[in-house]
Amino acid sequence: MSVSATAMGARLKKPSWKDPRLLVGVLLVLASVVGVISLVGSADQTTEVLAAREAIAVGQKLTPDNVSRVKVRLGDVEQHYITAESGMPEGMVAVQRIGKDQLLPRESLGSVDALDRKPVAITVQEALPEQAVAGTRVDVWVSLPDARNGFAEPRLLLPGAEIAQVTSGSTALGSSKSTVLMVLVGDGQMPAILGAQANEAKISVVWNPGGGAK
Repeated sequence: MSVSATAMGARLKKPSWKDPRLLVGVLLVLASVVGVISLVGSADQTTEVLAAREAIAVGQKLTPDNVSRVKVRLGDVEQHYITAESGMPEGMVAVQRIGKDQLLPRESLGSVDALDRKPVAITVQEALPEQAVAGTRVDVWVSLPDARNGFAEPRLLLPGAEIAQVTSGSTALGSSKSTVLMVLVGDGQMPAILGAQANEAKISVVWNPGGGAK
């Protein structure tokens, strides 16, 4: 047999499982499959968490009606939010305003006893600034009745009060329009605002772009 025939026979010889080239090829295929599976798995690492269907005001109780489930990627911050797996805490209320479609942060929930501000309804006769919406802050001014001048000079009663809700209202006879604001009031300020309302003070609000108490 010639040398060329011998070489041809070697090339046509059926590969053995002990052939290093075959083993390397198998390992490369396995590594590729593992890589694809790992990539697909990491791309689908989402967590089902609870989100607000509508805006939830301070003091409002969480119920299945005002929350929904959404899948998001949270990564290392997952522990800061309420997940569907952990479930909705029993008897919890919002201690901070939660906007529509916002995920529920754990720090925004607490017991009723933990509320340091409570919503109080005040009626305003004048037109409100267009910026005065739920979640923004306003300065609340009051003018007490005065026998000689009608009303005393206005004084700032609630600086930087957060608005929890805004609704349209009307007088008892329906002849004029008014606006009812739910503002969040601390326990220390509660007697002053309730006293002003009891004395039929005139209440005005001014948008506070600073966003905080003075």
